[in-house]
Amino acid sequence: MSRRTPRNVLDRLRTSRHLFGFLKSASVCVLIAGLLSPLTQTAVAAPRATASNDYCGGQCSDILPPGENGNATLAQILLNQAFGTQPSHAEDQLGPYADLASGYAGLTDAKINTFFADASFGVPADQVASSEKPAGRGDVTIVRDKKTGVPHITGTTRYGTEFGAGYAAAEDRLWLMDVFRHVGRGQLTGFAGGAPANQGLEQQFYRSAPYTEAELQGQIDSAVAKSGARGQQALADVNAYIAGVNAYIDASDSGRYFPGEYVLTGHKDAITNAGTIEHFKVTDLVALASVVGSLFGSGGGGEVGNALSLLAAQQKYGVEEGTRVWESFRERNDPEAALTVHDGASFPYGGKPAVAQGAAMPDAGTVTEEPLVYDRTGSAATAAARKTSATAAAAITSSARRGMSNALVVSGKHTASGHPVAVFGPQTGYFAPQLLLLQEIQGPGISARGASFAGLSMYVELGRGQDYSWSATTSGQDIIDTYAVELCQDDYHYLYHGTCTAMDKVEQRNAWKPTVADGTAAGSYTMRVWRTKYGPVTYRATVGGTKVAYTSLRSSYLHEADSIIGFQMLNDPDYVKGPQDFQSAAQHINYTFNWFYADSQHTAYYNSGDNPVRASGVDAEFPVWARPAYEWRDWDPAVNTAAYTPASAHPNSVDQDYYISWNNKQAKDYTTASWADGSVHRGDLLEDRVKKLVAAGGVTRTKLVQAMAEAALTDLRAEDVLPNLLKVVGSAAVTDPAVADAVNKLQAWVSAGARRTETSPGSRTYANADAIRILDAWWPLLVKAEFEPGLGSDLYTAFTVNVPVDEAPSAGHGPTGSHAGSAFQYGWWSYVDKDIRAVLGQPVQGGLAHTYCGGGSLGSCRDSLVGALKQAAGLTAAQVYPGDDQCSAGDQWCADSIAQRALGGIKHGRISWQNRPTYQQVVEYTSHR
Repeated sequence: MSRRTPRNVLDRLRTSRHLFGFLKSASVCVLIAGLLSPLTQTAVAAPRATASNDYCGGQCSDILPPGENGNATLAQILLNQAFGTQPSHAEDQLGPYADLASGYAGLTDAKINTFFADASFGVPADQVASSEKPAGRGDVTIVRDKKTGVPHITGTTRYGTEFGAGYAAAEDRLWLMDVFRHVGRGQLTGFAGGAPANQGLEQQFYRSAPYTEAELQGQIDSAVAKSGARGQQALADVNAYIAGVNAYIDASDSGRYFPGEYVLTGHKDAITNAGTIEHFKVTDLVALASVVGSLFGSGGGGEVGNALSLLAAQQKYGVEEGTRVWESFRERNDPEAALTVHDGASFPYGGKPAVAQGAAMPDAGTVTEEPLVYDRTGSAATAAARKTSATAAAAITSSARRGMSNALVVSGKHTASGHPVAVFGPQTGYFAPQLLLLQEIQGPGISARGASFAGLSMYVELGRGQDYSWSATTSGQDIIDTYAVELCQDDYHYLYHGTCTAMDKVEQRNAWKPTVADGTAAGSYTMRVWRTKYGPVTYRATVGGTKVAYTSLRSSYLHEADSIIGFQMLNDPDYVKGPQDFQSAAQHINYTFNWFYADSQHTAYYNSGDNPVRASGVDAEFPVWARPAYEWRDWDPAVNTAAYTPASAHPNSVDQDYYISWNNKQAKDYTTASWADGSVHRGDLLEDRVKKLVAAGGVTRTKLVQAMAEAALTDLRAEDVLPNLLKVVGSAAVTDPAVADAVNKLQAWVSAGARRTETSPGSRTYANADAIRILDAWWPLLVKAEFEPGLGSDLYTAFTVNVPVDEAPSAGHGPTGSHAGSAFQYGWWSYVDKDIRAVLGQPVQGGLAHTYCGGGSLGSCRDSLVGALKQAAGLTAAQVYPGDDQCSAGDQWCADSIAQRALGGIKHGRISWQNRPTYQQVVEYTSHR
């Protein structure tokens, strides 16, 4: 597949090329620059130099590229597009972030804030850039620092504090917030334009969260009602936050310094100021939360795809042997997998039942995807638009969800200071403006600094409190099940507990026309979702000849707002005073995340999510019948609640020697929804390094940052799989000169550390460039040569649907798309590793059901690998890296490089590849309250 087709839906949302020609007009810049410059903030008395409630001792740091300022007036957008100038604080964190790739080797504790920003509470008096009283309020002050422009919000009342948080969020991310409230409602194209990318984005999220306005409001009402005083406080906080957002909208509108994208998309007139920026309301925040939860916190799905590959395996091998083969590739509970909780504790969930009950496997050849888009007109009816729809549908129905982020946490028992050290953060992709924003909030019942998703920043979601820090990675345990509802009467009625029941039809009609920002021709369509009590319809098929609709039921469906209580607790210094309190707060978050904690004395971990208790015998890997016997225990379809596994059943730990997470398996016997949690996983890049540091002792912030940074530049395939591949190739003399040259280059690269790094900072040329090119070309060829002959074409193809073969940094076909940084999450590295070790006669735990390379013969396996290697070595750089809208063909560095995907009018340059969190903290607390 061409690299021009990114797989991450957010990577597909971008500023139209039609914008650039218009923006080069200097005369337009001159005309409106004076009109749209932001007002100067009022100077007030400087705050205290440092905060007395900060127990980190100057040893907390963080970074969030490209910069805090995500708003730009029309004049600033025009200047950026024409001349490359940047608004203040729009990209001042991008350079330090990028520089770590070349600077980590010489890092010291004193140099950490060369690559990160000081995350201490407060702003020293000589570092105050501005201070304002939003809307003239006397109960809140927003101070911004000179270095990064981060808002430090201090309130004397709870309402004023949250009002200030909303005001500051709108100052930094108003356009982005507006975009995503429309995404969450499936209304993006009518707001931002009908580009195919925008069509795909709204289709993906509407398919998974097709809420009515009443249902959005109902989720707020439900979250508040069941949470007592904390629920009431959350609602008050949300209302104050929204009031702050709307106050900024009014001020920027009347002052004419609102984001310029509103002009470029036709919502405002640059000359007359005609037009409206709609005020935010409570339900907008629920819509925003549904987008975030769907992207990062909803593990599961893929049951129909699992069923199809199992049927293909059984067709190839017979039922019993085919099932054994399928299970070996699924790797539900692989004994060689890297674990976050590695002390031997077992947390059984999602395992294979002894005797499966209720399975509703489709009849061969009968599965069809449920259409979403109807009544296409104009540009919505083009082939490109239809292809975009297919991509969006595949993204939401797969179990290979976007799982990002990493964490390295070491107990004080193994550090030089005796205090825990942590380096952690979420990998949320690279965008301009960034999805997250930074802030510090200090007020009654709130004391925190860190990152929050734009539009949901009434609390810090990942960051630090007075004497503790916390962060998260995506966990991916299965909270989504597929039910087969038996149809009756027609295709839009189904049996519910024996009664023929009408499906609920929900529709969203969208239409667009060309704008300056998006010249896509006029078009329209209707998105239509058929909903049942068991969730929205995703596929149709027959099961044993009976017509069914497959539906998708997510435990967080209709509960997008519930997690607000957990975040409120994490921000409350009177609630979180130690690791057990932290775990208690995380238990109130219903999305699927791994949560990590560090203070001056303790570390902790907790896996969150509403894990439904399934009926006995139900195998969560496959569709089951929609019948009472197979429903979630105590399930109430009216409000989508059920019995959930208790907190003690979730992987959790306090003061383990160290924790690592890179979306790997959480604990023994705990099954995640994604495939290939096996012997080689990108989590091993952290596990191997941190384990070595802990064994040596004396871990420091510097050493842990270096471990993260080195892993961020390492090719997983080259470090953990390539050495054994070369052993097979070298098991006999290599006589072909081209193959011998390739082997020598690959071996030299492995010996040099298997990293993808520049020859020197800014060279834009890789050291070991030929070896990297050869492996990038060889990997997909060797996987096919190794497995397809034994599996057969049909089963091999089915398995590649369950988990892609490769996700190299330049691989546009991977789930995260090109130029997204994140790499090596999904791939066949574990399968290749186990298979090649078996061929070499090495011990393998949890091996594949068969030995595939050369049918188990070392000589035949070698012939297959050598043939594929010879083919790969002959491919030119232009063939391996064919170019895309960012890079010319053959530009290897550029193909890997990270691009800040434009979600607005400001653009930034590319940076060298790193596989690391987008927002990242480095923390070591020196004392405790």
